[in-house]
Amino acid sequence: MEALYVLIPLSTVLVFLAIWVFFRASDSGQFDDLEGPALRILHDDDSPVAADDQAAG
Repeated sequence: MEALYVLIPLSTVLVFLAIWVFFRASDSGQFDDLEGPALRILHDDDSPVAADDQAAG
């Protein structure tokens, strides 16, 4: 029973800390573009012509 006197305030502080971290990350723009970096890796910037030119020269 005495452990509840410690655990309840500790868990409340932990929840408020997690909410503060989430809103701070949200305000700094951490979650603005979730799909862009994942799709950017799929775009291939190398063209086959450029690869042939490098192999020949």
